[in-house]
Amino acid sequence: MTDFSTPNFSIDLGGQVALVTGATAGLGERFARVLSACGAKVAITGRRAQRLEQLAGELRAAGGECETVVMDMTDREQVRAGLAQVETALGTVDILVNNAGVPDAQYATKIGDELFDQVVNTNLEGPWFLSCAVAQRLIDEKRPGRIVNVASMAAFVTQAGAPQALYSTTKAALVRMTEAMAVEWAGFNINVNAIAPGTFASEMVDGMMQRMGDFSGYFPRKRVCDPAQMDSTLLFLVSPSSECVTGTCIRIDDGQLGR
Repeated sequence: MTDFSTPNFSIDLGGQVALVTGATAGLGERFARVLSACGAKVAITGRRAQRLEQLAGELRAAGGECETVVMDMTDREQVRAGLAQVETALGTVDILVNNAGVPDAQYATKIGDELFDQVVNTNLEGPWFLSCAVAQRLIDEKRPGRIVNVASMAAFVTQAGAPQALYSTTKAALVRMTEAMAVEWAGFNINVNAIAPGTFASEMVDGMMQRMGDFSGYFPRKRVCDPAQMDSTLLFLVSPSSECVTGTCIRIDDGQLGR
């Protein structure tokens, strides 16, 4: 007989501490709301303090516990200090969602040093250092953990006329980082997985549509997805039910792109 319940699935995150980066809008904001609604104590980070406080107020009003951290993912010292602040306020981070990211919105030959550093440091370097810091705490305390990296379908598919060579490169690297860290930390019961969204409503997508026009008509279902349609995947990856799932990247693109 199995020792697991039937079905072996729960979205109860009570007693867990979750850290969500890039939570001032879009997917990150939604992720924070969902994790809080499932009982986790949530730390939210971003560069816009006013938006963080607004979201935190809403989560607290709904009965949740929330800590805000102004954090620029390109600044290693801010990343480390921000994690320390979260630990002091809420405890050791059990769940990390590396959501913060920026597009390049420029052809490769037109990218200067400043934009290159901003994209690489936000999309790859920041998640690297934050993941390592969170994992080290978990290893030291012999605690299991869940890390979810938000990649992109751009990691797998590039399209003519869409200037995102650097963005695609960083997201592909994030997927490979997910796989490598999953192997390295599996023995410590730290699961590392990734989500690769297609086109979901967000500030980033709004900006793309302002530059390129409404391209949703080219998709098979002729729509832009709602961040709420990613809830179930996120909850699966952060819940105990996904204990045997690590080092994978789940593509969520509504059939928008090829395979």
